Amino acid sequence: MEFCKQFNARTQEKQGKIVPVVITVYKDKSFEFVIKTAPAASQLLEASKKKKGSGAPNREKIATVTWDQIKVIAEDKMTDLNAFKVESAMSMVAGTARSMGINVKGTMPKEN
Repeated sequence: MEFCKQFNARTQEKQGKIVPVVITVYKDKSFEFVIKTAPAASQLLEASKKKKGSGAPNREKIATVTWDQIKVIAEDKMTDLNAFKVESAMSMVAGTARSMGINVKGTMPKEN
């Protein structure tokens, strides 16, 4: 019951979103949990206003997102990704978009 109370308190601003959680339970029945950011795939679907990705992503494109949207998602996911630069994280998110059948509009901004 205590977990539910703490979880609801810490995720109250994220209602309706998928939120991965890592829970550690100790022998004395105490616990701690870490709330991760929403998966890039669900953030991309939200940005493209679609319910699911393409069944054939290499042939059937379902939506288009901009590099600005990709950058917002990448900055949000930086803590969970193994990237040191935002540009690297953007590349990872763009790859996820392509594998879902979502086109990325334009060319990737250059690194400074």
